[in-house]
Amino acid sequence: MTRVSVSIGSNIEREHHITACLEALDATFDNLVVSRVFESVPVGFIDGRNFYNLVAVFDSDWSVGELQAWCKRIEREHGRRPGTPKFSPRTLDIDLLTVGSLTGEHDGVTLPRDEILHHAFVLLPLAELLPDTLHPVAGRSYAELWAEFEAGDQRLWPIEFLWRS
Repeated sequence: MTRVSVSIGSNIEREHHITACLEALDATFDNLVVSRVFESVPVGFIDGRNFYNLVAVFDSDWSVGELQAWCKRIEREHGRRPGTPKFSPRTLDIDLLTVGSLTGEHDGVTLPRDEILHHAFVLLPLAELLPDTLHPVAGRSYAELWAEFEAGDQRLWPIEFLWRS
């Protein structure tokens, strides 16, 4: 079994779609652990509603391609359409962040996901959930990376979000 981390985000019917995603993860994978949920101002969007973001970690023996296909299927089941503009509102966004210590391209997916080092809404929940885990390329812990991160205008704050399947 390999430890997998994913980022989850939504800015349309946020609570509904985040809860549905967590239920699907819990029903499919072992040892699911989730970070706090953060509300964040959209990054890169000209006009957009705030997002709910979090990170989930679980164990899986699936290939990177199988994991990616599962994420995209769950997104589609919740109204996400392929080919929509990059910076547009979304019901559900599930991105593979890490699959064990894999680096480079695997099944068309680059690991670890570059967003870890550039977006507060990914790095902060990851740092809280796995503070001592080392980034597979940077070789530094997520807590260290967060402590040195300059968020600039990437504002986010924890929210009250209750989930338990």
